[in-house]
Amino acid sequence: MQRWPVLLFLAWVCFLFFAGIGLFMSGFLLTRIELASSSSCSDPLVPPPWERQSLPPGSCWAPQRFAKAVLVIIDALSFEFAHFNPAKASPLPYENKLSFLHRLATSQPRHARLYRFRADPPTATMQRIKGLTTGSLPTFIDVGSNFATYAIQEDNLLAQLVQNGRRVVFMGDDTWEGLFPKKFFRSYFFPSFNVKDLHTVDDGILQHLYPTVDSGEWDLLIAHFLGVDHCGHKHGPDHPEMAKKLTQMNEMLRSLVDHLGNDTLLLVAGDHGMTETGDHGGDSEKEVNAALFVYSKTPLFGTSPPEEPEAIPQVNLVPTVALLLGVPIPYSNIGEVMAELFSGDGDAVSTALQQLSVYHINAKQVDRFLHSYSLVAQDLPAEQLQRLQELFSGAMEEHTQLLAQVQGETLVPPELESRLGSLISRFQLYLREARAVCAQSWARFHPLRMVGGCTLIAASCLLCYVASELAASSGSFYRSCLLYPLLWGLVVAVLLGLAHAFTQEGLDLLLVLSWAAAASQLGFFWHWWGQYPKRARLVGSQPPLATVSLRQRLRAWLRLAFPMGILLFRCGAMFSDSFVVAEARVAPFLLASLVMLLVGKLHWDGRLTVPEGPKQQLLGFSYRREIWYLLCLVAMFLVCVRLSGFFHQCREEIPQCRPSLFLSPLASLRNTRAKNLFYLLCVALLAGLVYAVRSWLRHYGNLNSSDPLVLFVRWCFPLVVLCIACYWAVASSADDSLGKLQELVQVAVVAFPWAVYGLASVGLLLLLCNPMTVFAKDTRESAGSIVTPYLGVPSSEVDFLHVIPQIYKRMQESQKSRLERGSCKATVAAYGLGSVYSAALVIALTLLGFLLMLLHSERLSLAFLLLFLEAFVLLHIHTRAKGLAGDAEPFSVPWYAVISWLLAASQFFYSTGHQPIFPAIHWNAAFVGFHLDHSTNLLPAVLVGANTFASHILFAVGCPLLLLWPFVCEMPSSQRKKPKKEPQEELQEVEEHMMEMRLRESPEKFSTALLQLGLKYLFVLGTQLLACVCAAMILRRHLMVWKVFAPKTHRVHLQAKDIQGREPKVPL
Repeated sequence: MQRWPVLLFLAWVCFLFFAGIGLFMSGFLLTRIELASSSSCSDPLVPPPWERQSLPPGSCWAPQRFAKAVLVIIDALSFEFAHFNPAKASPLPYENKLSFLHRLATSQPRHARLYRFRADPPTATMQRIKGLTTGSLPTFIDVGSNFATYAIQEDNLLAQLVQNGRRVVFMGDDTWEGLFPKKFFRSYFFPSFNVKDLHTVDDGILQHLYPTVDSGEWDLLIAHFLGVDHCGHKHGPDHPEMAKKLTQMNEMLRSLVDHLGNDTLLLVAGDHGMTETGDHGGDSEKEVNAALFVYSKTPLFGTSPPEEPEAIPQVNLVPTVALLLGVPIPYSNIGEVMAELFSGDGDAVSTALQQLSVYHINAKQVDRFLHSYSLVAQDLPAEQLQRLQELFSGAMEEHTQLLAQVQGETLVPPELESRLGSLISRFQLYLREARAVCAQSWARFHPLRMVGGCTLIAASCLLCYVASELAASSGSFYRSCLLYPLLWGLVVAVLLGLAHAFTQEGLDLLLVLSWAAAASQLGFFWHWWGQYPKRARLVGSQPPLATVSLRQRLRAWLRLAFPMGILLFRCGAMFSDSFVVAEARVAPFLLASLVMLLVGKLHWDGRLTVPEGPKQQLLGFSYRREIWYLLCLVAMFLVCVRLSGFFHQCREEIPQCRPSLFLSPLASLRNTRAKNLFYLLCVALLAGLVYAVRSWLRHYGNLNSSDPLVLFVRWCFPLVVLCIACYWAVASSADDSLGKLQELVQVAVVAFPWAVYGLASVGLLLLLCNPMTVFAKDTRESAGSIVTPYLGVPSSEVDFLHVIPQIYKRMQESQKSRLERGSCKATVAAYGLGSVYSAALVIALTLLGFLLMLLHSERLSLAFLLLFLEAFVLLHIHTRAKGLAGDAEPFSVPWYAVISWLLAASQFFYSTGHQPIFPAIHWNAAFVGFHLDHSTNLLPAVLVGANTFASHILFAVGCPLLLLWPFVCEMPSSQRKKPKKEPQEELQEVEEHMMEMRLRESPEKFSTALLQLGLKYLFVLGTQLLACVCAAMILRRHLMVWKVFAPKTHRVHLQAKDIQGREPKVPL
């Protein structure tokens, strides 16, 4: 069979989609421009002359108030964790554990204060570090580099400290090493990516923290603890381990305060909060609501704390710490100083003057940045910049007048205090509006690239549809329709490359690939249109349309309208944020609707009420008995759809939603009996899956040979189940309940997953080398042996491709000989021949299922077993419906089957505990089989990606079963009691029930059918992708674009890349 043209055609179509996706993403997810400018002490932003004289040596812009500062970052320290509520008699594990902070704030109200520390989304650690050091806002695309950090080139607080001769010491999260290379006087980095490790980073910090503080060889000490964040990821906030970790942090702070001097400022901050499941990354209230605690042994505040803690943006910390330590504010800062920290010990007027001074410096710095930024970027609206300039000019004018009156002593204190308060309010208004304008506008788009990407994707979808229709009419079209597009694309790419070479401009590889893709698409459509007259003549030979009855035309239209209507509704729903939020319920509803419409259409066409054959009367209609089997399948399918809803994850937009209990690992269960029952249930169902697969293979004769693959299925499938069960057992045990076995368990947690990885890899390798599970036995003595072209034993896939037609021919000759002699003695026995292709796919799906179940929590294995059951039922519904419809073309898969297959993949994306939002990503999958940190980001990205798109991977690999399953389900005539027929009729009937061996009779049709199926699959997937990118482009200024549409688009893009990298293939 000619496989390479088919694979090459599909690879070319995938390239077209990749080019469209890349072009759109380059226009939609652009980072803001980072200015290379840097602040310095010589900048004209100094205080007025009457205050400049009081600047102590070494201070810039404002008097240095503290010589040292300690910044303790407790990752994921939510405000709820730091806030103390004495009225709670029975606090939750994360409540009232930081009692030392409460004691300091109540006993020394002028020395300590707690704030709500509002994080800017996305609430990923790397983006929060950028905000805490630069005073600027990260854009949406920055979240993609959370685990591939790059050095911060923008002016930042650490760079200012080093530039002014200060010593910065760091200990903790090694993310800082990539962000600030060569910026630390001394550093102690610890691996941070293993979210299952609660203690390595924290214990390493505690080992160095107190000796470093006592040494005094530092000016800014940063300690970034990760235990609280990792505990949230592993157990969630409502877990005893969280209470232990917060108690450890409380004791750390108590000891740290004892080691601080009077000239040291202590800042305890959380970079973000966490959801009820311990995740973060989005913009829900729990994720952005972190905590900030400020303390000094010298008085900080001139007034008593408010009843409710004040909420301040995280970027406000940068200008505050910079001026307190006497260094310039970073150039790109848009934060507002925390004026209450500049109160001092004087009266109200002197306090207001000090606060006005820092506000004046802060406002001039922000105005300078906005002016510089507007010169190099056009993404800040001109009218809003004009309003900001008016606010700034008005405040500066009043500031100049007020200072002149202060120097002339023409104002009495009450009036002066009122004027100072009014001017401070004007500066505050300017700074807050400037930050709001930047936050709203820093989503820079390139409309032309977005339109170009959408056009490429739309043209790719049209190409898939046209090519799939051509495949049905012309079996070998893909050879002639592939050469011209490839040549066109190659010529355009070469011409663009030469143009760039002659003009000596930078080569934009993405644009070159996009133009090449567009040229190849144009070449395809040009060649197709050139063949149009020939097709028109062929169509003209068909019966005229007038001879076709209205009912027949209506049936033909409905055959395509029902599935395409469902697809159109799904695509249209992507333009509504409400439907995107509720997609976990929309996808199952559309899938169930499509199946029910299929049954209704069969009834409409009269396929369920044929008068011939066995039938039953119901409501005046005569129904076939086969319909009851179909209805039972539909009922089972609806039950599967309903049960899949028990494995859902929640979005923050649905506050009344509660996440499924099956999402949490068994280790989080406190009830030992419930834990054991769930464990036994998961293992039993996993063993049941292996039993069902082996029984199916045995039923069709695919376990009779002694080939390595067959032996692997017999013996290694149970071994894989045993390794998974052992891993679940050790992973679900409590960390503190193992005692001396802890070290052995740590080895087992790594060894058992690697055993599964190894066994599954061996199985897939055997499947690729020799996918045939056929056992042939010839009982005739006179018949020649079945040999390969090299006259040897078949040992490779190529040999088997030569052997199988001989087996088929031998069976036909044997049948003819038996009929001529009238003998019933079989002369050729072939086992597994009728399911030779499906067996290979079933084995591959089982191995992939083992790997993907290993990457999820234990109880989600129940969802995977439900996935396999629903896919099995869908295949049987498709087979029965195709049989009842009397489809005369066995080599074509109808549209409803392809659309329902992809809807089922989307349904189980949600039913395996996922959502298209960043907090729902299962980061734990990156450390299944790995105890320490990864040396590269590639492997964890593969593991997390496989976990996220597990359902799409399985349904993409299993897509060829839509073509193969109707052949597998052919029932041999010998199993039915029928009247005796003539020998020639009997031979013809036997040949009709050869199952998948019928594909060998028409290898060209088989290749074309696989290509048509792949193109239909890509068309449905590409249509959904097109709807996503169009919705994101049209609604790019929508309020919910970054919360709903952008994560959804990002998920569909990754899903498309993942699936298109796994095109449906079978051994050809």
